[in-house]
Amino acid sequence: MKLKKNVGKVDQIIRYVIAVVLVVLAFVLPLYWLLIPAAIALFTALFSFCGLYKLFGINTCKVEMDKK
Repeated sequence: MKLKKNVGKVDQIIRYVIAVVLVVLAFVLPLYWLLIPAAIALFTALFSFCGLYKLFGINTCKVEMDKK
């Protein structure tokens, strides 16, 4: 099963920034549970796929549809 991309470039950059901020906060303030949402933000940015976006029908990715 291939995941269809639904996270656009701007959204992807925002997720990377959020992940970095959460990792820094997790170590500056000893709140290590912040690593969980940081990992989620990082992986959704890496794979350009968000399960919640799919659930709600949101797509910020401007990928051309396959032409048949």
